[in-house]
Amino acid sequence: MIPFSLLDLSPVPAGRSVREALVNTKDLAQHAEQLGYKRYWMAEHHNMRGIASAATAVLIGHVAGATSTMRVGSGGIMLPNHAPLVIAEQFGTLAELYPDRIDLGLGRAPGTDMQTARALRRSLDNADNFPEDVLELVAYLDDPADGAKILAVPGVGTRVPVWILGSSTYGAQMAAHYGLPYAFASHFAPTELANASKIYRRSFRPSRYLEKPHFMLAANVFAANTDEEGAYLRTSMQQAFINLRTGRPGPLPAPVSDLEALVGPAAIEMVEDALRISAVGAPETVKAKLQELMATYEPDELIFTGQIHDHQSRKRSFEIAAGVMEQINGERQAAE
Repeated sequence: MIPFSLLDLSPVPAGRSVREALVNTKDLAQHAEQLGYKRYWMAEHHNMRGIASAATAVLIGHVAGATSTMRVGSGGIMLPNHAPLVIAEQFGTLAELYPDRIDLGLGRAPGTDMQTARALRRSLDNADNFPEDVLELVAYLDDPADGAKILAVPGVGTRVPVWILGSSTYGAQMAAHYGLPYAFASHFAPTELANASKIYRRSFRPSRYLEKPHFMLAANVFAANTDEEGAYLRTSMQQAFINLRTGRPGPLPAPVSDLEALVGPAAIEMVEDALRISAVGAPETVKAKLQELMATYEPDELIFTGQIHDHQSRKRSFEIAAGVMEQINGERQAAE
């Protein structure tokens, strides 16, 4: 059985407000829990008018309080933006409020532009300290060492599960070395997906946190009743990605019928390559693509994302994805 989870950036659709985006996140999380999603993760991004999940720990608490069984966490917290002690206290607090339901995924990138990164941490040197910061953070969440003078309160002894997130082989090597679960950002940076998954599994060293490797693959899903409708819904995220890459980030655009006429063939080629780990279309089309991804990369878990302008269509897309995964898992179980 392959677990499936959901990654939400709390998209702010054009013509809608940040408040509406946050209300939609709560509604989607409750919907996902009913559909059998294992985790609901949110990502830290800053200075982006189309993403409302900047205060990630706050939003995790909001979602965890609105659900009851699903794990809730970060996908991820961009650790160079923060002191490890502060994150330990935040996620320690969440773990005390919602025991055995909180995940802490950590990324090495700032999750924003360089000017905003300076505003967050006043320095751009912290990425080089990522391995040391991760170990410091894990130690704060563990039982205290003898003679420890600094304790995360809350945090100490909660052992919040820590994941390494990445879009290159760097994170794979690090997660393997420390024996931590690893999630790859293949939904927008798939180039090193195959290499990273192989390196992680080959180099994994069992630890007190994890006995064997656990690899999560991220995929975009734009599911609808027909292939044409799924492709139409996808154009919102395609436009948003092109706008970001060309220095024009903004709210999530409404879908369009002819994307190439709007952005040109060069932009289409770029975005198709970057977002190629996507399942788009009717349920059977989505099922075939997910089966292909699972056969190729053999993930231990899938996490779906998909920025769709209309909230009800977004809920329906993740509902279809959950139904497809139930079919796939049922077929796999019957074949064993």
